[in-house]
Amino acid sequence: MSAVSPMTEATTEALPSTMQAIVAREPGDASVLVLAERPVPQPRPGEVLLRVLAAGINRPDIMQRQGIAKPAPGVTDVLGLEVCGEVVACGPGVDTALRGTRRMALVPGGGYAPWCVAAVDHSFAVPARLTDAEAAALPEGLFTVWHNLFELGRLTMGETVLIHGVTGGIGSLAVQMAHAAGCTVIATASDEACFAELKAMGADLAICWPTTDFVQACLDFTGGRGVDVVLDIVGGDYVRRNLQAMAFGGRHVSLSFMQGSAVTVELLTLMQRQLSLHSSTMRPQTHAEKTRMAQAIARHVLPLLASGRIAPRLHARLPLAQAAQAHTLLESGQVFGKLVLEP
Repeated sequence: MSAVSPMTEATTEALPSTMQAIVAREPGDASVLVLAERPVPQPRPGEVLLRVLAAGINRPDIMQRQGIAKPAPGVTDVLGLEVCGEVVACGPGVDTALRGTRRMALVPGGGYAPWCVAAVDHSFAVPARLTDAEAAALPEGLFTVWHNLFELGRLTMGETVLIHGVTGGIGSLAVQMAHAAGCTVIATASDEACFAELKAMGADLAICWPTTDFVQACLDFTGGRGVDVVLDIVGGDYVRRNLQAMAFGGRHVSLSFMQGSAVTVELLTLMQRQLSLHSSTMRPQTHAEKTRMAQAIARHVLPLLASGRIAPRLHARLPLAQAAQAHTLLESGQVFGKLVLEP
């Protein structure tokens, strides 16, 4: 039997001292994911301890499992970057009125577990209309889309954006957020079966990239002008092609590089057409930067979630113990929306 941690002023229940959480026993494929015993984390100043109700799965989790990306020093080896949970304890400096409330949070790790700590500054009250699974599917996407599309990409009302990878959790959220911002949205996907739903989300044009030249389709749709912003997850030769589809002064934002991180760019093209390249990852952002983003998201995006104008699309919910199966499914490329783990 696990030892029980003593009750404290910040705790509403006696908690076990250890828990079973998902870690990668070594770098490798999904089979290296195992349940392992880890300490139940304790909230530090500015943090809350969440009883995890659901945890979202993201490609950075896969990169961590593969050994490509590693947690920052001092961060748990338990996977998981976004959760929805009930606040069961508050660290020093956190209003204890939060106890018993639902929060959705971006975390540096630890989500694939029954308990997880989160910085209160990087969390949001869950809108009442959202289920636990829906709330867990949002934080990574909210921070990523807001920062990359609207801050780095400077997408504004009336502009046109090309979004690749729209069947993923981030892509499908980006379509909705761009549409809500009053932008024209061009989306690429491999299966026309999802086009009707993409258009319901706000896509003005859906392109089947295996059968259609997306560059020519973008130019035709915009009357030869091109798109103002590209949100890309493909990398490789797609970057060159994306630049061909862009308007004068366009901004290219890279989120990932499924076809490779090494690209060749003609600088003269950038100079003559005043194009710019941007990219970012969320994990290295400072606490202050994430706090600033969270405040902007709370102002501009949370009301859209509360009203239902934006909503995550869930592909499947799986038990925590099936994390390996969930990773395999995500890597198959057959996922439309988000995968969520539930303890």
